[in-house]
Amino acid sequence: MIYELRTYTLKPGTQPAYLKANKELGREIRGDRFGTLVGGWTTETGGLNQYVHLWSYPSIEERETLRGALSKDERWSKEYVPTIRPMMVAQENVLLTLDDDIGFRPVEGAGHIYELRTYRAFPGQIGGWSGALKKALPAREKFSKIVGLWTVEVGPLNTAMHIWAYDDLNHRASVRAAALQDPTWQAFVPVGSSNLAEMKSTILIPTEVSPLR
Repeated sequence: MIYELRTYTLKPGTQPAYLKANKELGREIRGDRFGTLVGGWTTETGGLNQYVHLWSYPSIEERETLRGALSKDERWSKEYVPTIRPMMVAQENVLLTLDDDIGFRPVEGAGHIYELRTYRAFPGQIGGWSGALKKALPAREKFSKIVGLWTVEVGPLNTAMHIWAYDDLNHRASVRAAALQDPTWQAFVPVGSSNLAEMKSTILIPTEVSPLR
């Protein structure tokens, strides 16, 4: 299984029109026939005017096959793409491998917010960070649950991405404060951080089409 995280930066003021086209046209045309939509979000913090979507494919080879077929779909190429392309400023994507020890853990129900944390490690040290995280994870998950941990296969190297679910921003703040009081997590933070060169956090709000709600 391979995952692809795509980030589209939209022209200011066009996000409502983009989301409408994505819901009413894009999802109707594409569905999950050309890859499976895992989550679709708008950004609340970090880069603004962005749509972030996570897809899964059976393999890198199958992704190439499915995206090739999608590009040949006439409704996609002649209806949807010409509709959304004028709204876009930039597109970025990374290919990701899910950590099998943690797996994919979707939360139940709707009404959540999500936090995407992107960590770039010093060369050769992403494994040390992820190993330390996994040992401390049972202590951290007493407060909130991780959705998944991925490493970047194609994109910025020595990079991991992990997604967490919260009820709202107040819940996130209280969880992070409580976790920092846990002795196991306290011990992990300096060990894990010593492997890292850069950390980024983005708060994501699920859209109407997102399976992760």
